[in-house]
Amino acid sequence: MPKFSIIVPVYGVEKYIGKCLDSIQNQTYKDYEVIVVNDGTKDKSMDIVKKYDVKIINQENQGLSVARNTGVKNAKGDYLLFVDSDDTIEKDLLKELNKSLRNNPDVVRFQIQEVYEENKKEKKYPEKPFTNVTGVEAFSRITGYHFVENAWAYLIKTSYYKENHFEFKPGTIHEDFGLIPLVIMKANTVNSIPYIGYNYLQRQGSIMSGKDYEKTKKKVSDFYNHYQYLIQEIDKTSLNSKVFKSFIANSLIIKICELKGKDYKEYKKLLKKEGVYQQVLADNFARKMKKVLLIFSPKITTNIRK
Repeated sequence: MPKFSIIVPVYGVEKYIGKCLDSIQNQTYKDYEVIVVNDGTKDKSMDIVKKYDVKIINQENQGLSVARNTGVKNAKGDYLLFVDSDDTIEKDLLKELNKSLRNNPDVVRFQIQEVYEENKKEKKYPEKPFTNVTGVEAFSRITGYHFVENAWAYLIKTSYYKENHFEFKPGTIHEDFGLIPLVIMKANTVNSIPYIGYNYLQRQGSIMSGKDYEKTKKKVSDFYNHYQYLIQEIDKTSLNSKVFKSFIANSLIIKICELKGKDYKEYKKLLKKEGVYQQVLADNFARKMKKVLLIFSPKITTNIRK
């Protein structure tokens, strides 16, 4: 059995998939498998994929969530790593992750840099590392990071993932937000390493960069449903969830600010009615003031994340 299972969903990425798989193939640590899930792509992506030594799973187009879930079901490795098909990983990522497994963690966080397609510039996000902390403590620290809920920022123990029946919700946008916070919180042991190992490509036309307003409304609706699910699931545990609830509430409040006019006002009323604003922490003077502003007008404080 391999140490790592790297899951790469593929749809419409013929321009990028070669670089993605090259970055995996060039890893200095070699005990891994690559599972490429063909999500019904109609371009020439799979012609490129077939040149590589990877496991290919074909399915009808069902979206990123289902593609990732399919990859997990077929994973044989001890740990799962999700890599988006237009991104790349640094050559020593698996090597550095393997070093961090001595205490048998459920989750390992590594660090990210943004890579811009147009000008090839990079923007690094180095974060303070930690070792051997609980999921609750890890989540409290990670909320201070630039990227929090992105699935590709974490290595996750396969047995832990499957025993908890984790899965990405099909047919939704922001599927990471609807799952990864729980994955972190429920973990017994979490490490975070300082190695910047993931290159997050910033490109035109991706799911997250589209500007179509109907898609924006879909994003907000899915975000709201994810929030409800996360609240329900965390309330089933005995974990200290104050920071967790504050983070997801704040994230939802910020998300509705992408809406316009009547849509924005309706969500603002809905969130007030359901007590979402009350979940936001106000344990010091600065947070109290920000919370007041949030309740009055979320768009004033769209930079608040915790």
